[in-house]
Amino acid sequence: MISNTIDQEIKKAMLAKDNAQLRGLRAIKAALLLAKTEKGSSEEITVETELKILQKLIKQRRESADIYKSQNREDLFQVEEEEIAVINQFLPKQLDRAEVAVIIEQVIKQSGATSVKDMGKVMGMANKELAGKADGKLIAEIVKEKLA
Repeated sequence: MISNTIDQEIKKAMLAKDNAQLRGLRAIKAALLLAKTEKGSSEEITVETELKILQKLIKQRRESADIYKSQNREDLFQVEEEEIAVINQFLPKQLDRAEVAVIIEQVIKQSGATSVKDMGKVMGMANKELAGKADGKLIAEIVKEKLA
């Protein structure tokens, strides 16, 4: 479980006085605590849920970084990039485009999809298969290409 590791890493970052690491770790801890205490959630969070939360945090920071970059706010852009690097430490290795394409081809064969109309079914299976290993935007892009 990622949440157990986070507490230990926070202590290390505090002792090392590593503010960038500490900021990223605290963001992860806050998101996990929020997910744990949400209405209707079970007592424990699954590893898959933790991975989804981390991917969501990275997506939010990438969007913010893009905005800061376009507005020439290098100081704020750097903060977001540092946090992305910290969060990435807890995600599995991200697959490249070619590896994702191979997995999606297998998913399409398994599902028997033939056209773009079957995209929803393929996306559901592909997202389960690639959970935490690839960005959802990349998965959707490749599925569209393969089914077109």
